[in-house]
This record gives sequence, structure tokens and C-alpha cells, in this order.
Amino acid sequence: MAKEKTAYQCNDCGTQVNKWAGQCPDCKAWNTLVEITLAASAAGLKNRYSGFTGFADKVEVTDLSAVKLDKSLRLLTNISELDRVLGGGIVPGSVTLIGGDPGIGKSTLLLQVMAGLAERVSALYITGEESLQQVSMRAQRLKLNTSKLRCVTETCVEKIIDIAEQEKPGFMVVDSIQTVFSEQLQSAPGAVAQVRESAARLVRYAKSRGVAMVLVGHVTKDGSLAGPRVLEHMVDAVLYFESDSGSRYRVIRAIKNRFGAVNELGVFAMTGEGLREVSNPSALFLSGHSEPTSGSAVMVTREGTRPLLVEVQALVDTSRLANPRRVAVGVDSNRLAMLLAVLHRHAGLAMGDQDVFINVVGGMRISETASDLPTALALYSSLTDRPLEARLISFGEVGLSGEIRPVYNGEERLKEAVTHGYTCALIPRANAPKKPIKGLKIIPVGNISEAMRLIKDM
Repeated sequence: MAKEKTAYQCNDCGTQVNKWAGQCPDCKAWNTLVEITLAASAAGLKNRYSGFTGFADKVEVTDLSAVKLDKSLRLLTNISELDRVLGGGIVPGSVTLIGGDPGIGKSTLLLQVMAGLAERVSALYITGEESLQQVSMRAQRLKLNTSKLRCVTETCVEKIIDIAEQEKPGFMVVDSIQTVFSEQLQSAPGAVAQVRESAARLVRYAKSRGVAMVLVGHVTKDGSLAGPRVLEHMVDAVLYFESDSGSRYRVIRAIKNRFGAVNELGVFAMTGEGLREVSNPSALFLSGHSEPTSGSAVMVTREGTRPLLVEVQALVDTSRLANPRRVAVGVDSNRLAMLLAVLHRHAGLAMGDQDVFINVVGGMRISETASDLPTALALYSSLTDRPLEARLISFGEVGLSGEIRPVYNGEERLKEAVTHGYTCALIPRANAPKKPIKGLKIIPVGNISEAMRLIKDM
């Protein structure tokens, strides 16, 4: 088949030119021209995706109420933490993009998933980064049954689709999308145009054939997925692997999911035999002090549909610098600055001449505002060197006027705290449950000054 015509398009303004240049001739932006393919005609575009029969040539408008829903069961991976993140399992015909740092366990987890699914559906593993010998060695180390697992080394997207047409898999993994290239483009594998074109063809194949597909993606130095942003828009779900350096624990977070909750969390432990599920993630994020310690507060946060108990630690110490340090690990540093100002204005706690350090135990990153009240309590505890109540939990948003605002799913958070043995809860007044919770003393507060006064009396 003759090669299609190519051009270069600016990512900022959309201008197309015939030759690449460092600067866009229209908007004058630098390094924004990327290679694209031009379909000469409708016939050329049809030939480009020849072999796909999943979309009808004749388009009909249908009432939404007349659409029949496919209630087929999802493919369960038998790894409950992963099934939770995916929203209950893998949906046939869906495309999932999974990214993470090198060596974090992406290929290990997917090989475990494929070995389990191969007993029920045909599975095909496309590897573009490793040889078959390397994949086989990993499978032996993980003690997996790979008798029904089909594997091939290939990086050309046209050949990958041809192989898939022959094998007709029900589940397919491409590791990784940055190594795949199209013969229709002249740019190197990993270029923006190659990643976008290869992903588009693989997504169209998965949708037309009803194949559950997983694409492995590289990440940049700042932790985001490499390649064009449109890559995340094309797929149905985007999962990120997270881990602190040197830690054996891995966290998978759903950034996008068309079939489940966003920001859902799955926790794993890396062992010599692969990734193992962590059945009680809250235990990882609690330090377990043998005796009460100042500067420590426990909160109940929610990640997706799961409530988690997390410990927030604070250290407030006299600064010898002209500009005291403000360090926040696991929480937003801007939010910490806001809390310090609110505590000074509405609670009389002056920390302008103190170094302030905040850390969330276990490497968790808390983005919700429910961490405001626990952080404020930890700061007060460290400043006064007074430990908080041993079995106290708290959550709540702190407003600029000092009020304690409610957060969603307050009752579920309280029930989760009871299951872990906590007996006292300092919460927003609007989150107070209508019925008492057995074994839990509820202390509702309306503003930050009231909360600080109650903590002093405990």
C-alpha cells in the first residue's frame, strides 16, 4: 500500500505546513510542529482502517430509550484491589492506559492478570520493550501458569493488528505504546504523531472487535504520562502507579474511568513472587505509636469509594532563619499557608517565627479539604507539645473565616473509624449523625476556635 501524505501541524494554533520547522510560522510558538497524516480521500481513509467491521457504513439515529444495554458480566481479574480500581472488573471492548515509573511493577501486575484471565479467555501479550526470554523468566519467577498465554515481540501497529486478527484474543496487552510505530509515518517511535496514530488504531480495533485492551505508557520526569494529551482522551480508563522510593508498597489510582469511580485506590505490596494485595490499607498509613506523641493526628479520608484512616504528622520548631520554612509532604503547601493564617487570626496560634513541617504517613497524597481540621490539630499539638487523645479521629474543612465546614460521606467515615477501634471523633457540626454510633463519642464543632478550646480541655 502506498504511503499516505504527511504534513506538520502546530499543537497550539493548528496551522499546517509541508515541512518541519522549529517555530510555527503563524503563532510563532517554538517546537510545536508535529507530524500528521493526510487522507487524500474518503476511500483512502477507509483503506487506512480496512478490516474493521465494528462500525456500520450506514448511520441511523436512534431513540436513547430504545438502545439495548449489554448486561454481560465484566472480566474479573481475581485481584480484588485491581477490580476495585477498574470499577468491578474489565469491560470487554474497553481500553485502559496504565502508567508509572520504570520498575514500579506495571509489567509484573499485567502478567499476573493475564495468567489468571488466560484460563477463561484467550490472552495476547504484545511486548515491544522486552524479549520473549525476559517475559518467560519473569513468569517463572512469579510462578505463573503460562500454558495458555500467547506472547509476541512486535512494534509495528499494522503487524500487531494483523496478529490480533489471527489470534482473536479476548484480552490484550501492549507494552508499551511508546515503542509502537506506524509504517505510514516517518517519525521515530515515541514521537507525538506515532503515539497518537498507533493508539488511535489500537483503540479502534478494540472497540470494533470487543477486545479488552491495556496499553502501558511511559511517564515523564514530573510523573505525567508521556506523549500527547489526547492519548488520555482516547482511552476509557487511565491508571497511575504511585510509590515512594525505597518502599515496597505500590498504589494504583484511577485518574479517569468511564466505568467506575474516579480517584479509586488499590494498594499492593511488592514481593519476590509479584504484587500482593493489601487487605487493610489503613494499617499502612497509621504509624502505630506505642505511646501518645505530640504533633500526630488521625483523619478519615476517602479515595474513590473507600474510606481510609491516615495519620498526619506536624513538627513546629523555633526557626533560626529570616524566613521560616514551610514544608508540606502529602498535602498542598498553599493550603498549609492558609491554615497557618486562619489559626493565627481565629485561634490565636502564632507560628510566624516557627519552622513548620507537615507529613502524611505512608507516602499518601491527600487532595481533599477534609484534611484541614486534622492538620490544624496536629499543628496545635506540636506547637504546645501536648499529645492528642489516643483514640481520636477528625475530619473537616476549615474556611477563611474560621468556620468548620462539612465534608461528604461523613457517616461512612465515622463507621470506618469504629471498625479500627477509635472511640472519639471531632467533626463538623453539620456532619453529626442523626443517630448515635455505638462505641463512638461524637464531638461536633462549628469553628476552629471552638475546636482548639475543646482540645485544650481533653
